[in-house]
Amino acid sequence: MKKSNLGLLIGGGLVLVIILWCVSTYNGIIEMEEPTTTAWANVQSQYQRRADLIPNLVSTVKGYAKHEQETLEGVINARARATQITVDPNNLTPEKLQEFQAAQGELSQALGRLMMVQEQYPDLKASEQFKDLQAQLEGTENRINKARDDFNKVVEEYNLKVRRFPGNILAGMFGFQTKAKFEADANAQSAPSVSFD
Repeated sequence: MKKSNLGLLIGGGLVLVIILWCVSTYNGIIEMEEPTTTAWANVQSQYQRRADLIPNLVSTVKGYAKHEQETLEGVINARARATQITVDPNNLTPEKLQEFQAAQGELSQALGRLMMVQEQYPDLKASEQFKDLQAQLEGTENRINKARDDFNKVVEEYNLKVRRFPGNILAGMFGFQTKAKFEADANAQSAPSVSFD
């Protein structure tokens, strides 16, 4: 075999290895990106479940607590704002995720105020419908936390794939960006006061 043919064979083999590496790395990134969009859809689904429970909860409270109109309107308005914000899973920037989290946090605070109303109305507190809705809402909050945790895990794996060398070169060439994660609410830093007076 001539040296020129051997050189072409080695060069062709090297090009083939590079092409195979590029295809494998690209497909690996895609395989990591898909679970992030699925996990994001699961997060949104759980938030939607919570939003769907709110009208029933508000109606139940309204029947017992006629003087709490301001609290009820606050919950309804916060729900409307929270459901208007949509975030594309392929464009999860920290800013968009923070905006989404802020709206959901506002809704959580409004729901907290609504739950405190029950203490003032013994009939409401004893209502089976209210108890059932409250249990469903608590279960949904747990599902939201689980979905957010799952989302953060797959985003972490995806971000590692996109940022590690030499895959980061290919990720940059094809426009794969790191994705934002859920973070604790700024209000979570201050612990609530508990009094047994």
